[in-house]
Amino acid sequence: MTKYHRTEGIVLRTYKLGEADRIIVLLTPDKGMVRAVAKGVRKTKSKFGSRLEQTSHIAMQLHIGRSELALITQVETLTYFPKIRENFERLTKANALLEAVDQVALPDEPAPEMHVMLLRALHSLERANSPLLVSSFFLKLMALEGTEPQVNQCVLCGETELVSFSPAEGGLLCQHHKRGMQISPEAVELLQKILGGELAAALNAPESQTTKEIDAIASMAIEYFLERKIKSTKILRT
Repeated sequence: MTKYHRTEGIVLRTYKLGEADRIIVLLTPDKGMVRAVAKGVRKTKSKFGSRLEQTSHIAMQLHIGRSELALITQVETLTYFPKIRENFERLTKANALLEAVDQVALPDEPAPEMHVMLLRALHSLERANSPLLVSSFFLKLMALEGTEPQVNQCVLCGETELVSFSPAEGGLLCQHHKRGMQISPEAVELLQKILGGELAAALNAPESQTTKEIDAIASMAIEYFLERKIKSTKILRT
């Protein structure tokens, strides 16, 4: 049965289809991941213009039929994020967020919290280039999925003096059980802020050796959870 559906979404990625079309992969609040065809979008005089580029937050009308691909019939830009698009580092960070969501979101599985989380992260990145934005997003995304690392006590014995991180064990470890990556007391405190309701304070932290530790831990954690690499984080480290 064919029907029309109006929703909003964030463009995660696009790829070519035929000579003039593209498949647009989006995160929507009510339908989770949506894959939809934008006809003629690669033509110079396309009615969609540049509104279906990565990171765009759009309102749209979908034509849904029997195919697993919907058809985009109308698009309105809600947020364009110009500062992200104009800055390579910010765009690479945005791509890291999109990559992670692309691996977690499911089709026909409503994702209102994930959609809000991603949209807030993009707005935050548009306003300021926080060194902890990507790593905080990874950890919060894992928390949303119920797979965040345990950071308040040793995952094996409950000890609160923590010295290392192991993604395989699921969090931080004490001196007796230490393995994986060594972690400083400052990084432990920052991790606890990120996952303990003090995200705004964590995002204000200046770039330092501690923020680099958090980046490494968050990347290890999300890649262990996803069982794949986040390509954009490798670019950020070069």
